[in-house]
Amino acid sequence: MKSSTSDRARALFDTYTRDISREDLQRLFTHDTPDAYQFFTRGADDDRFAGLPLRKSGPARLREFFVAFTLRLSPARRALYIGSLIIALTGIIRLFRGFDLVEIPFGLPFIQIAVLSPVWADGTLALIISLLLVHLLVLLEVADRLSLKGELEVAREIQLAMLPGGTYRAGDIEICGMTRPANTVGGDFYDVLPLPDGCIILALGDVAGKGSPAALLMALLLAVLRTLVDEALDPPALVERLNVQICRHSPSSRFITLFYAVYSPPTGALTYVNAGQNPPLIRRRDGRYERLEGTGVALGMFDHSVFGSVETMLHEGETLVMYSDGITEAENPNGQPLEEAGLEIVVDRYANEEPAEIGHQVLKAVEAHAKASRFVDDLTILLLKRRAAAG
Repeated sequence: MKSSTSDRARALFDTYTRDISREDLQRLFTHDTPDAYQFFTRGADDDRFAGLPLRKSGPARLREFFVAFTLRLSPARRALYIGSLIIALTGIIRLFRGFDLVEIPFGLPFIQIAVLSPVWADGTLALIISLLLVHLLVLLEVADRLSLKGELEVAREIQLAMLPGGTYRAGDIEICGMTRPANTVGGDFYDVLPLPDGCIILALGDVAGKGSPAALLMALLLAVLRTLVDEALDPPALVERLNVQICRHSPSSRFITLFYAVYSPPTGALTYVNAGQNPPLIRRRDGRYERLEGTGVALGMFDHSVFGSVETMLHEGETLVMYSDGITEAENPNGQPLEEAGLEIVVDRYANEEPAEIGHQVLKAVEAHAKASRFVDDLTILLLKRRAAAG
């Protein structure tokens, strides 16, 4: 029994001390801690501490650091942190036992000097040291997370810059897309590419997963897609080439759904390939909806996948609605998804508005349905509307 307990204790100790080195521990205080201080006090004027003795510059620097750190926290977390400090200090003060003479060795042997010193309950010093170490850990973790958040904000700006902005207009059509990532960056994407012959390429897709991994794969797909467009391939051939590249350069656990279409403004012809994406909807002039069903599996699943294409028409006064599953699968507090029916209600209500307004109202409706401003999945919508003939 003792041997079994000892083995478990040793296994637990090995689990928590594995890969810890002296250099790592030393780095905490020689590198990570100074870096955290520099991160929180970035932009502060250190020259005002020059020439001050340590007894004055030390408390001043500590006060500056405390203010800079707490202001980086959200208001709720700032209140929680300061509250915990107050509680800890209150507990430590209650451990104070007053003042007493403490004999301190001095000079030659057997000579001791009695000094008046504060007296604390047993274990107070260990408690203070543990609190300081825990707070150091919190500071380091917050610095790392805030630094990563700043980098992700830059990545978000780059990602959004890769997507078409505003409304594209050509002849009697208007095209507008918008996306709202569930995290700082996301895996949904859309594209609008005018061709030299006057046709327009429309693409909308969804990378499996969310966050940075999905965003990186989304950037890869857009880069390859725009390169292949220059080769003037038919939609099925282009998607098959795109699938091969995704299979080669992405993890096997990742796949991408894609709707890819070529629209001809003069004729209204729309030729599309749907590789596992939610069926886009065409709102016909009489209010009926046509679903553009799948013509192949998602990209990245099989490197020899074959994709078919379908041709349909977009007449005057009709609207093509492309969207990601985050819109129709958004659930309310009771677990009821919005579904296609909910999307159609919003599109019907604002059918006479411009695509930008329809897209805005759809995202607003999803937010109202879910009763939340943050979602578990990315939200993306791309609309092409062909104006009705005058008169």
